[in-house]
Amino acid sequence: MSYKSLRDGVFGQLDIKRQKAITLLFADELSDEQIAKTVNRSRQTLAKWKKEPKFIEAQQEYRRRFVDDKVPDVLKELYRLASKAKSEMVRLQAIQTILSMAGFATQDADPELLEAQHDRAKADAKKAKAEADIAEYNAKLMTHPEDMAEKVVIQDDFTDQDN
Repeated sequence: MSYKSLRDGVFGQLDIKRQKAITLLFADELSDEQIAKTVNRSRQTLAKWKKEPKFIEAQQEYRRRFVDDKVPDVLKELYRLASKAKSEMVRLQAIQTILSMAGFATQDADPELLEAQHDRAKADAKKAKAEADIAEYNAKLMTHPEDMAEKVVIQDDFTDQDN
């Protein structure tokens, strides 16, 4: 989806304050309170906007633009998991996360449920990235321990008191 199609879509039909709120919600760096303050509205107004069908559709449209145009590293990792993970459950969860992050949810869905699913998808993506980083570190540690600047040693300090 191009910037022009975003401008010509539902997102472009919204007023500037709602558009700004959508971009800030997508960035996920501010609380709802901070976003509302940034667009000179109350948190209650933002909550009301988030339930409006047109606002929800514009959010999905905005998310799709970023999925189509600028696939972040987390999505690349999710794609790798979706296509190459040995576990069918991991593949399924990765696919569901990708679809959820892209805004492909049912039209009848409750906005609060959609937000919770989006938050869960982002948490799943962060967890997948962390797990991939740990696996990469462990692989490097096993294959080239001399190249690793730090080594983690786990020592069992518990002793059997009964013996």
